[in-house]
Amino acid sequence: MRATPVDEGGVEGTGIEVAVVTGLSGAGRSTAAKCLEDLGWFVVDNLPPELIVTMVELGARSNAVITRVAVVMDVRSRAFTDDLASVIKDLDASGYKPRVLFLEATDAVLVRRFEQVRRGHPMQGEGRLVDGITAERALLARLRAEADLVLDTSALSVHQLRAKIEDTFGTEASTHTRVTVLSFGYKYGLPMDADLVMDVRFLPNPFWIPELREFTGQDADVRNYVLGQEGAEEFLERYHELLRLVGAGYRREGKRYLTLAVGCTGGKHRSVALSEELAGRLATEDGMAVTVVHRDLGRE
Repeated sequence: MRATPVDEGGVEGTGIEVAVVTGLSGAGRSTAAKCLEDLGWFVVDNLPPELIVTMVELGARSNAVITRVAVVMDVRSRAFTDDLASVIKDLDASGYKPRVLFLEATDAVLVRRFEQVRRGHPMQGEGRLVDGITAERALLARLRAEADLVLDTSALSVHQLRAKIEDTFGTEASTHTRVTVLSFGYKYGLPMDADLVMDVRFLPNPFWIPELREFTGQDADVRNYVLGQEGAEEFLERYHELLRLVGAGYRREGKRYLTLAVGCTGGKHRSVALSEELAGRLATEDGMAVTVVHRDLGRE
């Protein structure tokens, strides 16, 4: 028994969404595919048409492991328009409701893009580049007319295209910047994956306080000692404001991951306490999903 269609491109009972990304060669399909992957979609590029419905059905039966499937198709499939029309018809018949995104650009822009990468058009054969573009545009005219969304990328930067894809296919959670606040000890080396590094060794070290030495920055006494030091609160306030600006800029540029490393000597007291406090403040910001990791805690 087939599932019945639902409004958001999914299947009742499974919640799976299906998108088909197609359009003119050089119009930005690869960028769209990468953006969808960053948004949590399971993306398949140029899968044989006869396998697409089977793949979507496998995703629907994956116990929510796969909930969003995007299929990228182009003219490398020989009977392209018939293949894609058949795929969409089969998905509808199977109870799915795919959304079709069609990407295009002007001839002048497409020529410039192909010349920049020094590649031929897949349909130009022995002819000129413009001949291939013209042939592809004619081949896809009917498909373009039936698409759910047509995007002209002629005047769009990569970041602007990503923003439009996110607006259409993203969820609030998937468009957040994922921030990892990572405490570490300098004596064990800098984290290789850090985007930003905070050095908090300017604060007094609780290690030299006998009654605090055996505790960590996760314990209240150590945390209160560290956060109560002169300059600690001002430092947190100013760095929090800086990270607001950085996070907003990252989102505009399409960067979805930020690792902020906070270091002290051993990664046990100061860096742990400040990481926990800073993460708590960042978690109140819109557009940020925050995780705390203590790399060197327990190594001493």
